[in-house]
Amino acid sequence: MAKIDAFQKYTDEYDHWFEVNRFAFLSELNAVKKALTQSENVIEIGIGSGIFAEPLGINEGIDPSEAMRQKAEKKGLKVLHAVAEKLPYPNESLNGAVMITSICFVDDIYQSFKEAHRVLKNNGFLIIGFVDKDSPVGKEYQKHKEQSTFYRKATFFGTQELSEILIKTGFRVVETWQTIFGKLEGISAEQPVIKGFGEGSFVVIKAQKE
Repeated sequence: MAKIDAFQKYTDEYDHWFEVNRFAFLSELNAVKKALTQSENVIEIGIGSGIFAEPLGINEGIDPSEAMRQKAEKKGLKVLHAVAEKLPYPNESLNGAVMITSICFVDDIYQSFKEAHRVLKNNGFLIIGFVDKDSPVGKEYQKHKEQSTFYRKATFFGTQELSEILIKTGFRVVETWQTIFGKLEGISAEQPVIKGFGEGSFVVIKAQKE
């Protein structure tokens, strides 16, 4: 649970990053939108301040950080106190779930995906948006990990690695999208979102419950 400490203490700094890197944020949002075909009965696992959920039309989620939950609730979002490894939802009750920039903070990636699988209806979807560890931005984050407020305790994943874990936990990978080309500080406009992975630093995987 130590991974949530920074989110408890630095909630404003977290949102500030998205303001400073507005075009990177909008590019990431567009990538998630490509995969998100519906938002009804969809939750966000690790909803944080609701920075992604709100523009995506997702109105419910879970988060272990009280400070983040409060920020999301001020936006009118329903947020339950929980972790990805133990979701407070009945079996086969949801159409979909999204995890955006939150997989690197879970304690057990396998259990997190198994829980998502449990609460999803048959053919329900799980969308994961993340910084690929093998990408330029991913490598930069790992290089300066010890100096980072938020990423110090993070575990980074590659796209192939995540796809394999998804398959092992009962999912089928349907599609992948990518954006964020080049260095973050050089982004001065919304970037294109293209299919696949291997070039963009921010990747979105859409998986379906088998």
